[in-house]
Amino acid sequence: MKTKAVTIIFVVLSSTFLLINTGCEQKLEFPDISNQSKNKLEKLSVYAQYSPVEIDILPLTEFVNVGEAQQNQISLYVSLLDSFGSEIKSPCIFRFELHEKVQRSAEPKGRRVVIWPDIDLTEPTENNLYWRNFLRAYEFNLPFGQAGSQTYILEVTCLCPTGKRLTSDFTLSTQNNSAS
Repeated sequence: MKTKAVTIIFVVLSSTFLLINTGCEQKLEFPDISNQSKNKLEKLSVYAQYSPVEIDILPLTEFVNVGEAQQNQISLYVSLLDSFGSEIKSPCIFRFELHEKVQRSAEPKGRRVVIWPDIDLTEPTENNLYWRNFLRAYEFNLPFGQAGSQTYILEVTCLCPTGKRLTSDFTLSTQNNSAS
């Protein structure tokens, strides 16, 4: 009699356990987010090779006299290069600074003469205003007051969307409107 009661209790408990743990509801499966993120990052990492890694100031850059008032400006041409050395167009922010050149010095960049407001080219329409496709470069016209016979260093900084900060220097001379 005892074994019959134990068997009944065992059957009832087992049935209750099975009913509770196996309902009509399907088991929820959550996607493996880490694998999805890893795959997306691997796909996006291919494009990182096509982002700017170097900035180049073209030798077309020079001081230009504008109008009768002998107001000067700097016509500046800048190209961004990807990891393959190709000129590319990219959303970024440009910053321009002009320094006096110190002759025969280990640090030729002297006192800063001018810093222009940053030019934000992260919006496509604004980016297109400065892009010159036939040169594969950006063109900027920076106003500059009366310039005597002096040599300057123009520093261009590009703040990329990837967080990189690219810089390049270029020597400009007002003596005969030549640059190097």
